[in-house]
Amino acid sequence: MALRPVFMPPADIYETKDSIVVLTEMPGVSSEGVDISLERRVLTIRGHSASQDHSGYQRVYNEYTDGDYERVFTLSENIDRDRIEATLKDGVLQLVLPKAEAAKARKIELKSS
Repeated sequence: MALRPVFMPPADIYETKDSIVVLTEMPGVSSEGVDISLERRVLTIRGHSASQDHSGYQRVYNEYTDGDYERVFTLSENIDRDRIEATLKDGVLQLVLPKAEAAKARKIELKSS
């Protein structure tokens, strides 16, 4: 079996006061082909796309290559691991990573002496 190429998918990252949102393009990947892990502050996203079988056709020109996806991010905030949400729609993976309470900004009151 030949090795499949591994692509680094494009991603956008947004931050709100309560969470970090990661959008990653992974065309051809089904929900069964997605693997997401978070170890300490390292977020790893992997996607496996199914090979396209075009039997009955003779290839005339080829630009599309079947392959897998992998992207690794180091997060700057502590994440509430129990509330992470992931959805895959139209080839775009969306991760919502809620910030842990300790990571949220808070106002420090100045005590008078």
